[in-house]
Amino acid sequence: MPKINKYVDIDQVTREAKKDYIDRHSPFVHVSGDAKKGEKLAVTVKVGNEYSHPDDFDHYIANVSLYNGETLLARADFVPGTLGNEKSQVEVTFNIIPTTSKLELVAQSYCTKHGVWESDPVSCEVAE
Repeated sequence: MPKINKYVDIDQVTREAKKDYIDRHSPFVHVSGDAKKGEKLAVTVKVGNEYSHPDDFDHYIANVSLYNGETLLARADFVPGTLGNEKSQVEVTFNIIPTTSKLELVAQSYCTKHGVWESDPVSCEVAE
């Protein structure tokens, strides 16, 4: 089983290189609008908040997955060069249709050199 890395509060990290390392691998979940049962909900996952990740042949973000608790909702796969071989932030929007009264959204990103990184959970109430 791969090690799963989690975001830590980088305000408490003193070395800039460590802040860069943590931030550029961490996925962040953003929900657009209000969730309504049976209606599309846009959920954007962005890898890196302040720092960009490499897009090299052997070092890139290979995929981003979105979960509701332990249930996989969506996944996007990337190949090297998707971002033009430039440092950037992978960003993908998934359109999901909630079927429960509450969502507990968690994203994971996979770096080909530094493994799996997991977001903090984002809770979202779903209206009828």
